[in-house]
Amino acid sequence: MSIPSCPGGFLYTIQAGDTFFLLAQRFNVSVNAIINANPGVDPNNLQIGQSVCIPTAPPGPPPGECPGFLYVIQAGDTFFRLSQRFNVSVDAIIAANPGVNPNNLQIGQTVCIPTTPPGPPECPGFIYTIRAGDTLFSLANRFGTTVEAILEANPGLDPRNLQVGRRICIPSRRCPQGTFIYVVRRGDTLTSIARQFGTTVQAIIRANPGIDPNQLAIGQEICVPGTPQ
Repeated sequence: MSIPSCPGGFLYTIQAGDTFFLLAQRFNVSVNAIINANPGVDPNNLQIGQSVCIPTAPPGPPPGECPGFLYVIQAGDTFFRLSQRFNVSVDAIIAANPGVNPNNLQIGQTVCIPTTPPGPPECPGFIYTIRAGDTLFSLANRFGTTVEAILEANPGLDPRNLQVGRRICIPSRRCPQGTFIYVVRRGDTLTSIARQFGTTVQAIIRANPGIDPNQLAIGQEICVPGTPQ
């Protein structure tokens, strides 16, 4: 089975149930445009695994402007899954693909996976991964900082469009007198930290208004009463 050339579009592999009509709806192109791009292909006899040309490729990075490599979207792909697969942040993938809607990725669409994620060279605190329900206000309360400080540490961050999986910088907090900064490690709980430094869970909570004892993040800075050992 010959593979058609596809200038100005992209190749798509026929799946079970596909028709030119369904493909036209999925990729926002006319049936006639698909037929014209695939001379010799019988629309009434599409075969699973057959390659067809979908004209007018979905938006992607301009040619030669990808600071990494090009990737073709497969079924089930999301920017979050790609970030985990290629060890790059969601924020970096979004920045490398201006004009691409991460909530409407299309099978066969070409996107850029950056190898050198853009971002601030240093974080004056720790890196936090956005979770469902997070807002800058709730994060500022939780980590003892301000919305303004978070925005300053994350140039270009849109506080109205925080995306789950995005990594942002949480700037260092200031601890009240009589306490010191402790950086949360893997396996830490407020109980274990209190025991380690001879204080109580209640005292730690008082020193960290808004802290969620059940959601400590590795690298999070908290204020602990007493003197570091």
